[in-house]
Amino acid sequence: MQQIKDIIQASIDVKRQLLKDEKILSTISNCVDVIVQAFKNGNKVLFCGNGGSAADAQHLAAEFSGRFYLDRDALPAEALHCNSSYITAVGNDYGYDFIYSRMIKGVGQKGDVLVGLSTSGNSKNIIKAFEVAKEKGMITIGFTGATGGNIRSLCDYLINIPSTDTPRIQESHITVGHIICQLVEEKYFSVSNH
Repeated sequence: MQQIKDIIQASIDVKRQLLKDEKILSTISNCVDVIVQAFKNGNKVLFCGNGGSAADAQHLAAEFSGRFYLDRDALPAEALHCNSSYITAVGNDYGYDFIYSRMIKGVGQKGDVLVGLSTSGNSKNIIKAFEVAKEKGMITIGFTGATGGNIRSLCDYLINIPSTDTPRIQESHITVGHIICQLVEEKYFSVSNH
């Protein structure tokens, strides 16, 4: 019983640190504005991650393309790993490090937003995707753990959760992602004519 309580407490503690971190809170607010502007400009938001972070990427993309709270039009957002034939072909032919960068070369456009989720900030396939995104003039948002890892220098906006514990980081990624989805939805649909 105590171990269960300890894990819940650890999750709460990370969120308490987030609450006090003015820099991250400001970054979250800036990400909302950037994504709203991208949608207004006719751009899209793309998500990528590995493992649990791929599931989180897919989850957050669905909040935009499906719905969050409001019954409203779909927004152009998708997770880049959902085509298993593509992933296995590129992984086999070029290497796993290129699964996202190659997709960005094909579908990424100037002004699109790329959100990469990597608890370490060191996933090579996310780093390569961000490199291509920067070349194309896309906006990059990194969801990482405390250090930001190697992806830090490629992020226009870095949301580095104050933890080094993967499950706790991922729990906060979903919390922050939900906040962004809610606020983007409210801002975009309150000021547009959709």
